[in-house]
Amino acid sequence: MTVHPMIQAQARLATPLGEMTAAATAMGLAGLWFDGQSHHPGPLDVPVDPQQRWLQAAAGALAAYFDSADDPLQGLVLDLHGTPFQQAVWRALLALPRGTTRSYGEIAVAAGSPAAVRAAGAAIGRNPVSILVPCHRVLGRDGSLTGYAGGLPRKQSLLRLEGIAVA
Repeated sequence: MTVHPMIQAQARLATPLGEMTAAATAMGLAGLWFDGQSHHPGPLDVPVDPQQRWLQAAAGALAAYFDSADDPLQGLVLDLHGTPFQQAVWRALLALPRGTTRSYGEIAVAAGSPAAVRAAGAAIGRNPVSILVPCHRVLGRDGSLTGYAGGLPRKQSLLRLEGIAVA
């Protein structure tokens, strides 16, 4: 996992689905990971500073999300570090409204690379900002629940919270 090289602060955030580590640069939120999730960067060698502006904004955004806000990102700037293709995929995820889902193929199309479905899946799996960059809204072509770095039970919980029926 490549972590943003300019991370300057971190904080622990409690959510109804478990503890998360948030990381920020001077420019915005750079990471938000559940404990034990796939692609978790491990211990970060930066100060714990829950008062850092973007970490406070992330805590507010998470609270707003779990309170069913349509746009929990208000007031939060993201500073995501990745390849140009990963960035395009993450922008496509950010365009998904609460309560909607898309397939991996549809995300590849939205990212400008219709043939790159597997690469889109890999970029989705490496999304550095769980929940707020809503990779949990991506399903298999047949509507099936497929991978989620935080685990399928969390993905199911997030989708149910958004009013999406899941099996």
